[in-house]
Formats: sequence, C-alpha cells, structure tokens
Amino acid sequence: MTDLFRGILVSVGAYVTGRAVLAPFWEAQPAHALSYLLGLLAFLLAVGGAAAWRRWARGEAEPPLHGPARYWRFSVDHKVIGVQYLVISFVVFFVAGSMALVMRAELARPGLQYLSDNGYHTAMGLHGIGMIVVALTAIIGGLGNFAVPLQIGAADMAFPRLNAVAFWMLPPAVLVLLSAPFAGGFDFGWTAYPPLSEQGPLGRLSFFLAFLTVGFSSVFAGVNFLTTILTMRAKGMTLRRIPVFAWGVLAAGIIIVMATSVVASSLLMVVFDRIIGASFFNANRGGAPILYQHLFWFYSHPAVYIMILPAMGVVLEILPPFTRKPLFAYDVVVAGFLAIVGLSFIVWAHHLWTSGMWDLLSLPFMVTTELISVPTGAVFLSALGTLWCGRIRIKAPMLFALGFLANFLVGGLTGIFHADVPTGLHLHDTWFVVAHFHYTIMGGTIFALFAGLYYWFPKITGRMPDERLARVHFWLMFVGFHLTFIPMFWMGTRGMRRRVADILPEHAGVQTFVSLSALLIAASAVVGLWNIVRSARRGPRAGANPWGSRTLEWTTASPPPEHNFDRPPVVTEPPYQYGG
Repeated sequence: MTDLFRGILVSVGAYVTGRAVLAPFWEAQPAHALSYLLGLLAFLLAVGGAAAWRRWARGEAEPPLHGPARYWRFSVDHKVIGVQYLVISFVVFFVAGSMALVMRAELARPGLQYLSDNGYHTAMGLHGIGMIVVALTAIIGGLGNFAVPLQIGAADMAFPRLNAVAFWMLPPAVLVLLSAPFAGGFDFGWTAYPPLSEQGPLGRLSFFLAFLTVGFSSVFAGVNFLTTILTMRAKGMTLRRIPVFAWGVLAAGIIIVMATSVVASSLLMVVFDRIIGASFFNANRGGAPILYQHLFWFYSHPAVYIMILPAMGVVLEILPPFTRKPLFAYDVVVAGFLAIVGLSFIVWAHHLWTSGMWDLLSLPFMVTTELISVPTGAVFLSALGTLWCGRIRIKAPMLFALGFLANFLVGGLTGIFHADVPTGLHLHDTWFVVAHFHYTIMGGTIFALFAGLYYWFPKITGRMPDERLARVHFWLMFVGFHLTFIPMFWMGTRGMRRRVADILPEHAGVQTFVSLSALLIAASAVVGLWNIVRSARRGPRAGANPWGSRTLEWTTASPPPEHNFDRPPVVTEPPYQYGG
C-alpha cells in the first residue's frame, strides 16, 4: 500500500510539473514518508476502522462476531484484541529469532561467511527492534488486553475502538520494517544514533516510520489501560484489592504515557533532518548528536520497566495459586512498582558514560541507578517469601515463573556492573552488555510471557495445554538460554565487542559452542508453538478454574462470554486469600 501511494504521488507530481523523469520522485524520502502515512490511514480504514467509527457516530451497536474469523476482523472485544496481539507478537518473535540464528551462523567462525557488514548489521537491527516490539506488546497488549478487564470486573476496555486502532497500527509497522532490507537496510542497530541514521538509503527511514507507528500504538494502549484500571473496577475492588498483574500493567502504563512521547520526538526530529533538511542533530549546522542519545535513553531505559513490570506481575500472579499461599507483602510489591516507575526516569544517563557527557553528572546517575535496585529487590523478595514453605505444584506456568526468577536474578546482579562508572566504562559496548540485556529481557520478559500464556491458556481457549510438551519446551529453552548467554559474560570481559560482524580468533571455540547452544532455544520455540496450536485444537476441555485461582477472571466460563460476566461482580476480599 505504501508503494501504491508512492506511485500515485509520483504520477501526480509528474503530471503537475510536466516532467517524465519519475525516478527522483520515486526515491525521494518525503514521498516515501508521505506515502507510508497515507497507506497506514488507508489500511486502518480498509480493515474496518471506518465502519466501526461510523457505527459509533450513529449510535449503532457493534455486530457480534463469532468463530475464528473474528480474529481477522476489526473487533472491539478486548479478548479478541488480546489474542490478535499474541498472534502478531509471535510472528515478530519468530522473525526476530530467525535473525538471531542468522547472526549466530555468521559468528560461529572468524571472518565473514554469509553476510556483508551491512547485511549483518541489518539482521542485528531487525532482531533487536523485533524483540523489543515483542517485549513491549506481547504481555501488555496480549495478556493485558485479555486478562486485565476480567481481573477488575469490567465488561471491556474504557475505549474499545481506540484499543482496536492501537492493535491494527502494528501490522503495517511490522511490514514496513520487514521491507527495510529490500530498501538498502539499516546498519545502525536498534538505537539509530545520528549522524549515521540521518543519511543513507530508504531502509533507514522505514525503520523510523515503523518505530514511530509502534510508539503511537503504545501510547494509545497506555492511556486505555490507565483509564480502565482506575475508573472501571468492580464494586468493592479498592486499590488494595487490585490483582498484582493489573498493578504491573498500570505501572507500565504510567511510563508509556509519560516517556513514549519523548522518544517519538527524537525520532521525528531525525525524520525531519532527513526529509526537510532540519538540523536538530547535524553538528555541521549547529545540531547536537548527543541530544538524541539523551532523548532516546530517557525513554528506552524506562522502556525496560515497561517490559519487566508486567512480567513481574505475571509471575507474582502465578505464585499464590501454585503455592496455595497469599502473596507475600502485597503492599510492598505495589509500593515497589510505583517506586520503580518514579526512579526509572532519573537513571537514563548511565548509558552515556562514554558519550562525552558532563563528568559531574556521573555520580548522581550512578547513585539513582543503584537506588532502583532497592524496590526491584523488594519485589523479588516478595516472590521468594511467597515460595517459602508453600505447597508448591510444578505445572507449566510455575516452571516458567521459577525460570524467570532464576534468570532475572542474574540479570539484576550483572546490571550493577553497568551502574558503576569504572566497570561501566570498561564493559561498555562489549558482549557483557549483550548477556546482561538478554538475561533481563529474554530471561525475564519472554519467560514470563510463556508463564502467563500457559497460565491463561485455559481461559483463552477453553482447553488445557499439553503438560508434557510444555515441560520439554521449558527445559530446552532454559538450558539453551544459559548455555548461550553465560559464555558471553566471559567473552565480554575479555574484549569481545558487540555490533561487529567478525569475532576474535581466540574466541572461535566458544563462539561455535554459543551458536550450537542457540539451536536449543530455536527448538524450544518450535515445541512451544506446536503445543499452543495443538492444544488449542485438541487439548482436554478446561473448567472455569483449573488452577484453583481466586481472581475474578476465574469466576467466569472458559472461554469467557462476550460481555465477560452475567452480572456485575462484587468484590468482598483481597485476591490472594489462600489457606496458608
């Protein structure tokens, strides 16, 4: 659709100017950006946005949608939208994972085997931004959309049509991102620092257009979640009775609304530098490239907590029913979530130790970065306190929740090295950073995603997952993950730089081992996908509450009816009153 509108613009431009030479218009960056915006709008109207808003303007009810076809339509049902988010998240997950395997094949031996430098960096950029999109959208957009309204006793989200628009903005963004390699690629990774990002082929501009689209979608979703949780709770559900997963989504929503506009502004400034000749970050014309880094990381470090806070909420939601104990220190957890939100906005500059930032800023940012580990540690201790002396049942959700705790412990402890200026300077831009980041995001968010998916799978599909396949999925993923990323800590401390397509000859054996270990992670993803598809079609029928949980979503049928509850629920006690 972008190419269609670019062709229309080229034809109109050629007609108006009386010129027959179309190539300069076709390749022009302004035409590319404008055609994408027109294509995005046309896509939203074509998938049903126009009809939905027209019915709203006329005061007409939404027609009920039934059967599998409803997942391919512009639906305003939060449960359908949650499944749609999960589907597109797993599509991006497998594409980004494939890029990781391509990178690992290149890095298995010294020298360039399969990719050029530009090809390697484009694969790295697709992997990086793809996994960021998954981590940002899968839990909040997928599990959050499905479970949060049910957990708080609401019939739907506060703004159902905006909710649908937020989802349907993602497919065009994903498609234009996947088209970038065919338009010259983008070799600046997922951070897109100027001045490199302000020049070069259209593939780089495609990256910014996709990133901006995901950002606006994220803001729409954040506003919707905040309004829903704060204003649509069931009667009797006070703030101290909100399920902890909803608290995690609420905390992430605050960061989304406050910080995403900042990174959007930085991306727009780069786009303006590219297409209209502005000079926000062009040092030759008075711009400041380091300003981009400040704006980017002001969002992108809090974005880690957009990923982690809902993940923590998922894990803490799972622990009580599988230990038959109340959640330990519920009030401390909620306070910890909110403290993380506040502190997350004053830690970003530890990413700029080597950038030329004013040296006197290093000390306060080192202190604030260390300080954020206190509420994070309190939340982690709540999980340990819930496990202590509990009657633990080892089922698939519990396995992945325990895997999250083990992985996130390593990710949190290795983060301390980057917070301190001396070690941060030494380890900056090495594979130690790569390992730490993967222990935090993949070891944390992705493990929590699978924990939540297996936990709410009976509620989503009405069927139980295959427990045997789920265990194979977990152990392949857990063992493969540690075998892949633990050696990266070692290589990082010994000078292996990230974002390079070649490796040090002395690391060849370790790199081959890492590349082979990554195949275990790929195998685990295939097993997990097969389990989800097979169980959704032929798994045993699930009851309304197969795990014996006490939150509101388990008081309705599996899957839930169209309007969630036959009558508005009334809450009379906290959500985790188990027998001890």
